[in-house]
Amino acid sequence: MTLRLPDFPWDSLAEATATARDHSGGLVDLSVGTPVDPVPEAIREALASVSEIPGYPATHGTPALRAAVVDALRRRHGVVGLEPDAVLPTIGSKELVAWLPRLLGVGPGDTVVIPELAYPTYEVGALLAGASVLRADGLFALGPRRPRLVWLNSPSNPTGRVLGVEHLRKVVGWARERGAFLVSDECYLTLGWDVEPVSILHPDVCDGRTDGLLAVHSLSKSANLASYRAGFVTGDPALVARLLAVRKHAGMIVPRPVQEAMTVALADDAALATQRERYARRRLVLQKALQDNGFQVDHSEAGLYLWATHGEDAWETVGWLAERGILVAPGTFYGPTGGRHVRVALTATDERVEAAAARLA
Repeated sequence: MTLRLPDFPWDSLAEATATARDHSGGLVDLSVGTPVDPVPEAIREALASVSEIPGYPATHGTPALRAAVVDALRRRHGVVGLEPDAVLPTIGSKELVAWLPRLLGVGPGDTVVIPELAYPTYEVGALLAGASVLRADGLFALGPRRPRLVWLNSPSNPTGRVLGVEHLRKVVGWARERGAFLVSDECYLTLGWDVEPVSILHPDVCDGRTDGLLAVHSLSKSANLASYRAGFVTGDPALVARLLAVRKHAGMIVPRPVQEAMTVALADDAALATQRERYARRRLVLQKALQDNGFQVDHSEAGLYLWATHGEDAWETVGWLAERGILVAPGTFYGPTGGRHVRVALTATDERVEAAAARLA
């Protein structure tokens, strides 16, 4: 059987990229959320500090790394009661998102629920497992269905929308009643601007019980470690143990130097604060520039993007910005209801962000 996957969305930006690159002031790439700021020195030193170790690393991660995850989630996000054994490092978060349904035994005949506007890899992961995909934000839309797996994403990529405690509590209860896996993509949890995002593992949400729940995290945005492929999943100890068993067989192991770098990054709240300040400054500059030039910015209360509309088809907006040397992603990459929005990333240098604002003005 031939596996049918959607076309890779960013391949369709080739024409707009060429147009933007031809601008006399050069390209301002706000289309992809890839870090541009330096990796903190302490993290780079940690990476090199264990480079002489020749043996295989532990799939479960070092005890120090797992303890650092538990401490960081408690300190930064108020998550209590986690045990280090319920933490599993991953090779970034994208590979976990793509393979999680299959690793949990989801397959043909099962339904995976994803947000109406969603990171494309949620859909890809369901398709890799042979499951069907249902886009739905409200539980009422599911009726009597009993999905096998439900994805949440707060703060959202692409919209920056944050789900409140009561909303999250309702989804947790609904999923538990139906025996569904509930997985929360929390890769942008440290980047709250107008509101403070809450983890699905916070006691106000889950009542201190992690059964049936998993939270996915990444250090790509908070610590500039996209090139390191540094992430982790935590939550229900039984589910983490199932994932660990399969990943041991499959060789899905985070390299030992990366584990050491993650341990240091998770303990460095000062470096996180510095990076947050950079993104906050860029966000204010871009938001003002867009709003001053007729754009409406919706949601965007947290995360790494501005969700903006010019009141027209998203591809028209992409073309209009490309003529000014600014590259953004059309909302259609994230679902059918994104057809009149574009996603504007905060991941460009201060100089490039200022250049984009000047061109809009």
